[in-house]
Amino acid sequence: MDWNELLDRHGPSLLLYARQWTTCHADAEEAVQNGFVRVWRSHGADAPVPLLFAAVKRAAQDLQRAGARRAAREAKAAEAMYEPDSIFARNGHDPDRARLLEEALRQLPEEQREVVILKLWGELTFKQIAESLEIPPNTAASRYRYALDMLRRSLANEPRV
Repeated sequence: MDWNELLDRHGPSLLLYARQWTTCHADAEEAVQNGFVRVWRSHGADAPVPLLFAAVKRAAQDLQRAGARRAAREAKAAEAMYEPDSIFARNGHDPDRARLLEEALRQLPEEQREVVILKLWGELTFKQIAESLEIPPNTAASRYRYALDMLRRSLANEPRV
């Protein structure tokens, strides 16, 4: 598989995954690009998909740290609060339903949220998720189960949109 195919196949899920640590779509795109390039340079077309997700997470967290430092400086100069755009804003979802889903996802603990995204949008197996997050597969599966239970409870209380 060449890099275009790899990016076409996994780009949208890598972007959604990166959005968990970034405040805007552009930063998520940058994290995907940085993570993808890092993995591609070291593994080429044989790059394992879990490694792509791990590299994108690291790149997004690097951007997050840099952004946090920048935000601290800017917060002193600005009074207005910055509201990040929706992680689903550019994915063609119904805006009201996307808002509810995003709120429910953000309520999950980070460890559970990233497993849900890797499983549902990244289409990774629990074994691949475990490799990407450097955790046992059973831990990945249990985090997924707990997250789905929390999402069901959270979304069951919301009116249908």
